[in-house]
Amino acid sequence: MADTKINGALFQFMVTEGALAITEQKEQINELNVFPVPDGDTGTNMSMTMTAAMNELAKLSEPTLAKAADTTASALLRGARGNSGVILSLLFRGMAKKLRETEAANGRDLALALREGVDTAYKAVMKPAEGTILTVSRVAAQKTVEQCQADDSLSAEQVLAAIVEHGRAALAETVHQNPVLEKAGVVDAGGFGFITILEGMLDAMRGIHKERTVEQPARAAANFEAIRDEDITFTYCTEFIAERKDKARNVGRLRAILNDIGDSLVVVEDDDIVKVHVHTDQPNKALEEGLKFGPLLTVKIENMREQHTAKVIEGTADTPKERVIVPAEKKYGFVAVAAGEGLKSLFTDLGADAVVQGGQTMNPSTDDIIRAVDSVPAEVVFVLPNNKNIIMAAEQAVHLSEEKKLVVVPTKTIPQGISAMLAVDPDAEQDTELATAMTEAASHVRSGQVTYAARDSEFDGKKIKQGEYLSLSEGRLCASGREASVLKKLVREMVSDDSAFATVIFGEGVTEDQAAEVENLLHKANKDMEISVINGGQPVYYYILSVE
Repeated sequence: MADTKINGALFQFMVTEGALAITEQKEQINELNVFPVPDGDTGTNMSMTMTAAMNELAKLSEPTLAKAADTTASALLRGARGNSGVILSLLFRGMAKKLRETEAANGRDLALALREGVDTAYKAVMKPAEGTILTVSRVAAQKTVEQCQADDSLSAEQVLAAIVEHGRAALAETVHQNPVLEKAGVVDAGGFGFITILEGMLDAMRGIHKERTVEQPARAAANFEAIRDEDITFTYCTEFIAERKDKARNVGRLRAILNDIGDSLVVVEDDDIVKVHVHTDQPNKALEEGLKFGPLLTVKIENMREQHTAKVIEGTADTPKERVIVPAEKKYGFVAVAAGEGLKSLFTDLGADAVVQGGQTMNPSTDDIIRAVDSVPAEVVFVLPNNKNIIMAAEQAVHLSEEKKLVVVPTKTIPQGISAMLAVDPDAEQDTELATAMTEAASHVRSGQVTYAARDSEFDGKKIKQGEYLSLSEGRLCASGREASVLKKLVREMVSDDSAFATVIFGEGVTEDQAAEVENLLHKANKDMEISVINGGQPVYYYILSVE
């Protein structure tokens, strides 16, 4: 017999079945992503977001509807990954506002709750586009509310069935509402994911529990016990900043010498200083080479073997799950999102207090970001997402920051994040002034990437085969094919006669000789341009290029 109303226990079951349904279908949803680059795919992001809610609800025993709805909304907000995950959390947050008003929701309550969710999501999205999860949810809510107005006797199950039916029809239309989707002949991935969740929730209302396989979650932190001490190649993490008194001294020679005595090398320079990060057994030799440029302004040497031992000991204790908010010791602090040891060290050298592991293919959750913010001993913490699919999750963290003011600098790429950090003036009087300066600096950088095609695709009328090299310029597909060809086209697209600075950040699996070939391509395009080469160690992208 159909349930006429939804109480707390039923809502708990519905959300759980919705989470299981999208986890089962996540790869099918991922395949709907049109752009062929490796991505923090929609299905994966929505699945991980819903799983966060399922895990929190599992801790409740006989919750009220208000408690179940609020717990779901809170868990989704903290667990939101990617734009699709954030929008999903907003839909459920709005629904919770309505559902908490009653002990048991009837059909009309459910329809109005979804409409409230849609309103909440639309208010949070700056430029909502048609043919997305927003469209699907809006049409489904609108048509179902109209049905309830014509017949207020509909049960909650009948209303949810109507929402699914109208949502499916709206989803089918998305292929014609977005030019990119129409060319590819697919529906919107986020909309498909939302309908998949609703279908799982409808199964629950009908008393159907399908046997679904749930993947075990990834480790929350690295297993340091699995890393043997002898696996640490060099003992000392050595960082210093040298004043550049001798302007004529060759930074390239410094880089070559340090590379011979260590690894994880990052050398950043400007007219006044040289910043160095290197793992080595000869920190004294590294400092001697730095002193040839001028006085050492800062020095930090850490024994990584001792740090590893401490981590193993620390890992044997129970890790506290409560948020730990570090008291402010300074006015401004900075959190950056990046993947790869080289990029992590680079952002640290540039002044980032914390680096959240993440980026393309691994979008951090809102909770990951807020915990990093909590760890920074500052009154105002600036967050640099460095990826367009992480910006919304960072913006949601603003609402969760309790004792610290959180300011999101909407950087879409790693080069934009680097430029924003280089523009930091720690003596700025107002955080709005500093945010404006960082955003302005980021806007002047042109960014490019070289990666691979994650799937067969047809994009802009061009067939792309899985595994092919792809070059992207400002997020747009520049070329596909062989490595040398896509690199040449990317350099030609990015470099002009007015270009003054360029940076090549090479990723994991790329050798220094290969990176030097890209440097030569840039020199050929503009011989007067100053070029820096950095070992970023990032996954997914063979090269990240920036040009100013």
